[in-house]
Amino acid sequence: MEELKNKRIITVATTGAWPTKENTPNVPLEPEEIAEEIYNCWKEGAAVAHIHCRDDQGRAAMEFEKFEKTASLIRARKDCDIILNITTSGGVNLKEEDRLRPFYELKPEMASFDCGTMNWQHTTVFENNPKFLEKLAGMMREAGVKPEIEVFDPGMIYNAGYYLKKDFLVKPLHFQFCMGVAGGIAATTKNLVFMKDTMEAVAPGSTWSAFGVGAGAMEIMYAAIALGGNIRVGMEDNVLYKKGVVAESNMQFVARAVRVLREYNCEPATPDEARRILGLPAKDRAVLKRK
Repeated sequence: MEELKNKRIITVATTGAWPTKENTPNVPLEPEEIAEEIYNCWKEGAAVAHIHCRDDQGRAAMEFEKFEKTASLIRARKDCDIILNITTSGGVNLKEEDRLRPFYELKPEMASFDCGTMNWQHTTVFENNPKFLEKLAGMMREAGVKPEIEVFDPGMIYNAGYYLKKDFLVKPLHFQFCMGVAGGIAATTKNLVFMKDTMEAVAPGSTWSAFGVGAGAMEIMYAAIALGGNIRVGMEDNVLYKKGVVAESNMQFVARAVRVLREYNCEPATPDEARRILGLPAKDRAVLKRK
């Protein structure tokens, strides 16, 4: 794939589980808001949409009907070929069956696979026990959904290697390095190099992406691009565009990511190019190109 060597995937994470309208009035929470934001981010250059939904009170939730409506609204945009990546962890202390249903029934091209348990924000436990991960991997294979292996510390990379060895996961793997979350690895360039090196030793041939939460966001974006990786941006990870300045929209983050890529003589991958990079099947329908 020599022709794709300078193409980088931009994932947009528009909503996440934590920011509220009190944090920023610009975060999309309703299915209509999320779908519209994702569509506009696709027009700006995003190839993948990492999707969280909220309940009617705006709280973190895994309500199937919210995901179903959001996905339907995006899929109804016949000119939009963005890759849908549905979360399986819309918060903490959620029922396992609720975490599994959206991706299994809606069959997006990707879904998150959080490869280990951690002390989330030093306040509670984000649980991903071995039996749940085995079940999750099996259901993803059955549904034809590619896992996005989210790792918050190096130990989770080794967990992925174990599940690969035991045939719960299949090559090529795709990792998302989630950095700067309290309870996980800090968002520094040194740590990103270590995570990348660890991944290459444990699961050679894998693709990867990275993001930093809060103050480490820009450092990780620049470092990931320089190291040949892909990037994730959006209000799930940061509501500030820069220190003291609230982001106007998720599109603002995507547009900046495109500019940064081009400063490195790279280009944002289209969704079809992202499919080739990630080893996903090509879309079987014609779509219009991004304007």
